[in-house]
Amino acid sequence: MVTAAQVKDLRERTGAGMMDCKKALVEVNGDMDKATTLLREKGLAAAAKKEGRIAAEGLVESYIHGAGRIGVLVEVNCETDFVAKTDDFKSFTKDIAMHIAAAKPIYVSRNEVSKEEINKERDILKAQALNEGKPANIVEKMVEGRIDKFFKEICLLEQPFVKDTDVTIEQLLNQKVAKIGEKISIRRFVRYELGEGIEKKQDNFVEEVMAQTKM
Repeated sequence: MVTAAQVKDLRERTGAGMMDCKKALVEVNGDMDKATTLLREKGLAAAAKKEGRIAAEGLVESYIHGAGRIGVLVEVNCETDFVAKTDDFKSFTKDIAMHIAAAKPIYVSRNEVSKEEINKERDILKAQALNEGKPANIVEKMVEGRIDKFFKEICLLEQPFVKDTDVTIEQLLNQKVAKIGEKISIRRFVRYELGEGIEKKQDNFVEEVMAQTKM
């Protein structure tokens, strides 16, 4: 028996519609984790169907943290001006800007990383693995695994969302696509940090941002 409380909880987790949440819970006999996975898979499918559509509307969102110590501008696109003006879309863009402030991505996706940078990182990782005394026959597999970790550190879409680390930014994006019903894309961003490049005390901005969201 699926309860209204379970449906509500799943909706809050995934952002999916009430009926979709109920159907997912029924399908997996009330298992919340399996239902969440099922809805995310459906969300990914919904996003894939919209890939060819044009998203030229949207917002340029700003986020300033720490009395002007960090500033972010991010452009998030959708298909219609109507959606761009909704509270749901505005909240999403604000969350993305806040995440960028905390997590310091360099690129939106791995497609933006140049072959030269990837090859340079691969050479460094290979040298590290060999210096660690790893057998040559497994070094290549180790390097590929570490390259994936490298992408997750620098690419926005692959980073765990700072407000819910069980979800990546790409998964969060796809949940919004499934909920809103339009193609949504994060086109570009810029992040400034006061005194960047100057040696100074390093603060834990993730903790600061998370503390601010709880105020």
